Amino acid sequence: MNKPTYFSSVLAVISLFAVVASFGQPLPSPTDWERGTGIPLFAGENLDAWYTFIQGRGRDQDPLQVFRVDDGLLHISGEEWGCITTKNPYDNFILKATFRWSGPTYGDRKAKARDSGILIHSQGQDGGYNGIWMHGIEVQIIEGGTGDFIVVGDGSTTFGLSAPVVRKDPGNAMYFAPEGKYERVHGGRINWFGRSPQWFDTLGFRGKEDVERKVGAWNELEIQAWEGQVAVYLNGTLVNFAKEVLPEFGRIQVQSEGASIAFKEIAVYPLSKK
Repeated sequence: MNKPTYFSSVLAVISLFAVVASFGQPLPSPTDWERGTGIPLFAGENLDAWYTFIQGRGRDQDPLQVFRVDDGLLHISGEEWGCITTKNPYDNFILKATFRWSGPTYGDRKAKARDSGILIHSQGQDGGYNGIWMHGIEVQIIEGGTGDFIVVGDGSTTFGLSAPVVRKDPGNAMYFAPEGKYERVHGGRINWFGRSPQWFDTLGFRGKEDVERKVGAWNELEIQAWEGQVAVYLNGTLVNFAKEVLPEFGRIQVQSEGASIAFKEIAVYPLSKK
């Protein structure tokens, strides 16, 4: 068994202070927490830590191999909508995932932006949301919008978050901004700070401030979740932050959503008070 290598969180810490310096308002970080040994949810060999759920098929029924491991990579074809879900729930952790767009797009998303996502703090029934996903807090992975928060809720206050935002046209949309006013949402989206206001759902979209690398290149996504706070880093840059996140724990889901995507590694580092 090859020992997986995980990218350092040093850049993320540096990035946090860089963003704070540029905006002039400090944000929390889990600096007072001890990071434990990584739990390799995917380390190039198998999906033993997960089960599959596909719309219209259910649990562990994947005849088209939407989710498969090949040449040390997790390939998610996107051909059918669904997810892999961790068998265990997690709280107070740093999740690290290395991903790249890797192939075709499908169905009604064939000509649209490549789309996927990671849901944390997922609770309830498999397929509880539109017969596809468990309810949770999504960190979006989509061309031009990687790092957006989406509350994949059930219409109640059980799922929600508060984020510092500014509003921009079109649509008076909310964008993460450390100097912004905190707003509470129980559904919908908080855009990452640099998402283009001219974003359009088209294949290959890129905005002027995009942090995500070009199609085919590896990206490093880090999700820090501790005591109801979630910070999202993409390639070492803090792109989104929320507090008072509910729920505070749950399973982790990785989506299949019409686009082919590959993961080189996915790991969780438990956090505990020093």
